[in-house]
Amino acid sequence: MNPHPPVTSDASKAVTPQALREQYESGATVDELVTASGLSYGTVLNRLHDAGTVMRTSWQTRRMRQNPQARRRLAARLRTLYEQHGATLTELAATAGETRRGARRLLIEAGGTVRTTQQTLRMRAAARAAERHKVALSLRARYEAGATVPDLAREHSYSIATVYRLLHQAGTHMRAQHHHGPAHTPRKRP
Repeated sequence: MNPHPPVTSDASKAVTPQALREQYESGATVDELVTASGLSYGTVLNRLHDAGTVMRTSWQTRRMRQNPQARRRLAARLRTLYEQHGATLTELAATAGETRRGARRLLIEAGGTVRTTQQTLRMRAAARAAERHKVALSLRARYEAGATVPDLAREHSYSIATVYRLLHQAGTHMRAQHHHGPAHTPRKRP
């Protein structure tokens, strides 16, 4: 026999399982219920279970507390970055301040479809090719306006070979090469 039975206050009896459940389902966390009620963590959990409460994960609680409009706007922004700009899930996570998994969840909530790694690589390669073509056309315009290949290479921090390759890809009609040095006279054979 225990000579010192556990002390139960009237306040702890007044915190009914149903009252705890209502607060929990309104968005309170178990820790917040413990602080507000003065009950132990285990007692709060037991009373929630007695009331038939469906427990949430921590991310579900964060999601529930987040402003739904702000969440929808963030999800839509992430979808745009993902689909139109070729961002990866890692980049979306950094933008949203989330984990990759959280960013993926937001993307799907916004109606996006997750790409495979190969699809992302192809998408980025196509974007780089389009950008390179734009640069090639810009170099061609400058070259046809009179700029020299070495000048273009210096301006764009490219090698001369890269400038020639880009000009060739843009279909540029090249000027005749000039040899700036002493004139070469052909040797006569004895």
